[in-house]
Amino acid sequence: MTALAPAVWGTTYYVTTEYLPPDRPLLAGLLRALPAGLVLVAVTRRLPEGDWWWRSLVLGTLNIGVFLPLLFLAAYRLPGGVAATVGAVQPLIVAGLAVVLLGQRMTTRTALAGIAGVVGVALLVLRADARLDLVGVAAALGGAVAMAAGVVLGKRWASPAPLPALTGWQLVAGGLVLLPVTFLVEGAPPAMTAANVGGFAYLGIIGGAVAYALWFRGIRVLAATQVTFLGLLSPVVATAVGWLVLDQGLSASQVFGAVVVLAALVVAQGNPARSDPAQRVEQDEKVEQEGGSGADHRVRSVR
Repeated sequence: MTALAPAVWGTTYYVTTEYLPPDRPLLAGLLRALPAGLVLVAVTRRLPEGDWWWRSLVLGTLNIGVFLPLLFLAAYRLPGGVAATVGAVQPLIVAGLAVVLLGQRMTTRTALAGIAGVVGVALLVLRADARLDLVGVAAALGGAVAMAAGVVLGKRWASPAPLPALTGWQLVAGGLVLLPVTFLVEGAPPAMTAANVGGFAYLGIIGGAVAYALWFRGIRVLAATQVTFLGLLSPVVATAVGWLVLDQGLSASQVFGAVVVLAALVVAQGNPARSDPAQRVEQDEKVEQEGGSGADHRVRSVR
């Protein structure tokens, strides 16, 4: 189920270029996050409690509020192939952060799969005449770090809230961070056509509420490294949509790159470590609660 999220995100380029107003990437990010988040919060009628006020802000900022602007900045400053290739280092960053924050062992299989993922994405989308831009590369790398930190911290912080509420909190937080940036950089929204409304509705409902709920569910039930490798599906799906719908060419090297990416993804889905770090965190929290006042013995976990 988690794989559906990056697969949906792989259609964003097609929807953006064919149905949205031009040169409004931050508006697309804002309308993908904030309206969907407000609807989820209104439907669940549940607000964050305790530490989850600031945790939701941190996670929403990392996963949406910081990640999307850096992603779009990289897309503007770099050819798409370069931006996607730099972003493909995210699984390796997650693996490193998981060692520090989750106590998860870095395996040789994970490291090799991460390297193979970068090589596969490069074969899939990188062009020989691609130019490098220092600001663009830094933005792409910063976006990968932000999303990686969001995945690892989301795994470490187990919330007792229902998944729709947790998703809504993060979408609202990320959307509120994006709101002033969008108006400062892009100005007021343009007049909307029916096609624009349909495109934004798709991004908000499918690419926002549904996809992020599936992604956050994956963070709950899978290891952090397993989740992040699924993100490599996005450039594969984007390339496939371009070939099938936009009549873009597909070379033998691109097909081989897609095979390498899928192989890396499958290899990475093996057991990442014998000890489950998320379970260890839950046990530590339970011990702390039982050793305290004894008023609340509920483990802060939904697993």
